[in-house]
Amino acid sequence: MFKMPVLIWVFLAGLSGELRADTLYLKNERSIEGIIKIEDGESIELEVCSGGSVRLKKSEIERIEKSTPEESGALRQKWERQKKESEDRLLRQRLEEEREPKKVEFSNAIQGIVVEATLNRKVQASLILDTGASIIMLRKNIAEKLGIKLDQVKPDMKVTVADGRQINAKHIILESVKVEKVEADNVDAAVLLDEVGDVSFGDGLLGMSFLKRFNFKIDHKDKKLILEKL
Repeated sequence: MFKMPVLIWVFLAGLSGELRADTLYLKNERSIEGIIKIEDGESIELEVCSGGSVRLKKSEIERIEKSTPEESGALRQKWERQKKESEDRLLRQRLEEEREPKKVEFSNAIQGIVVEATLNRKVQASLILDTGASIIMLRKNIAEKLGIKLDQVKPDMKVTVADGRQINAKHIILESVKVEKVEADNVDAAVLLDEVGDVSFGDGLLGMSFLKRFNFKIDHKDKKLILEKL
């Protein structure tokens, strides 16, 4: 019959229970558990489970109980596993929150539904909701506020506006388009090089390059645009 060596058996038995940490018993009758990282003649630096560390003067310490190297290694692995589980849990929670339908306020104007958006996290723009526009369209002055040098942007493109005219434009990628708490990254947009000549255009159109990222519906009664991330 195979017999496990005594030392290995003791080590595995210890792992099956509570892992023992290095413990510093302080003169103020408190204690701190962790893994000793650095010990010199004057002080001890202790790694703790939160991922940080504390440094204590040896003059503050009554006595020290040290774990074995095997226990310290197993304890560190346990901390890393717990940290990853916590990060995964927070990520799942964030994704669930992102997928929950968000209600965005809008205002009604003669031109339609007006939504206040933040572009590239710095420029505010009043955009007209337009499901007939395949892409976000912006007036040239909004691009200037964004710091975009249109003479350096390629390629050129043409877009069709509401009255059927084709207008010269530049294709850009917006790093971020945020409507209240709803945000999409890397969104296609067109900057119109010619004046639209239509005051109902606002600062531009919130087209499908943003809206296609969501299931959306319009609550006209409460003036809410409801967006649910796909």
